[in-house]
Amino acid sequence: MTEPVENKSPQPSPHLSGVGPADQKPGHGVLIAIIALIVVIAIVVAGVVPRLRAKAALKVETNSLAVPQVQVIQPKRGSPAQEIILPGNIQAFTDAPIYARTNGYLKAWYFDIGAHVKQGQLLAVIETPEVDQQLLQARADLNTAQANLNLSQITYNRFEGLKNTDSVSTQDVDNAAGDYAAKKATVDSAQSNVNRLADLQSFEKIYVPFDGVVTARNTDVGQLIDSGSSGGVGRELFHVAAIRTLRVYINVPQQYSVAARPGILADLTLAQFPGRKFQGKLVRTANAINLASRTLLVEVDVDNSTGELLPGAFTEVHLKIPTDIPSYILPVNTLIFRAEGLQVATVETRDKVERAKLVSITLGRDFGATVEVVSGITDADRVIVSPPDSLVDDEQVQITQPNQQGGSGGASPQPH
Repeated sequence: MTEPVENKSPQPSPHLSGVGPADQKPGHGVLIAIIALIVVIAIVVAGVVPRLRAKAALKVETNSLAVPQVQVIQPKRGSPAQEIILPGNIQAFTDAPIYARTNGYLKAWYFDIGAHVKQGQLLAVIETPEVDQQLLQARADLNTAQANLNLSQITYNRFEGLKNTDSVSTQDVDNAAGDYAAKKATVDSAQSNVNRLADLQSFEKIYVPFDGVVTARNTDVGQLIDSGSSGGVGRELFHVAAIRTLRVYINVPQQYSVAARPGILADLTLAQFPGRKFQGKLVRTANAINLASRTLLVEVDVDNSTGELLPGAFTEVHLKIPTDIPSYILPVNTLIFRAEGLQVATVETRDKVERAKLVSITLGRDFGATVEVVSGITDADRVIVSPPDSLVDDEQVQITQPNQQGGSGGASPQPH
């Protein structure tokens, strides 16, 4: 039998002929769609997310910029003894013009201006010939009155002895007694006149009344001296000042009058001694306020044993006034001037948020770049330096530098 011949022609390969979509598996298309969707989503996310982040960052930055950034300092405690500077004139502790007490001509003088003299030294001698002659006459009158008194006493004693023998009348005895009393009064009057003229004669010599320095000499040898006792105008011959200790009178304002008590210290500064201070002490006050100036007159004494200070000089007195009221020193750029009065802005932390608080203050002294605050703030307050004009109470703020002690606005940035 003949075997049948098989058809062994090759079958077409699937890789060599196209396959239609109907011949592909269904899961393959879904996968492609998912991949395409993921790509689209990635593209969208890549474009949108940075914008959202930028918008959020912009919002945060805007909110941050809306909060005022401020610098703060802590008040510096003022000195427990306030120092007030007051003008004063230096005066000699004792100052006396020397006048003549008798009339005459200047015979001699022994000390000129600038001479240091001691109490009891002879300054000058005045010739008084008229007084000398008057004294001689008065002494002669005294001798006459004394002689008349002796004669009257003898007569009175005799009459008193004869009265018991009835040799004289009682009237004669009384007359003798009266005459004796009158003569005795005449003697007393003459003696008083002698003493007066002797005193005038003693004024011929002018003595130094106290230790000091001669600051003026207004006479010379031969000049006519008029004491003024006869109606003329007396003229100052010398001027003597005690300068070992000097007085300075100053007027303390009324607000410091209670604290200005004897015993507190004071420093004197003078233009001719730059950088030097002369220490004095308040020794007494007038205990009364001057109605015109509303000030208290006080006296400050300063030792001048070296003789450097001169009476009549102008000085500035730095008076150290003790105070029980605490004061603080702030720079002037912390002050706020508004209708509510003088204020400063402080920073308080509430719920972890820094907020501004406006407080009213009372000023003391003005030092120019800084001022003294006597009420309204404490040591713990954080005071804003150069506060914004638009700052209001309870407004949120951001501190850009650490708290610093002392009266200036400069500080390093605060780390966050």
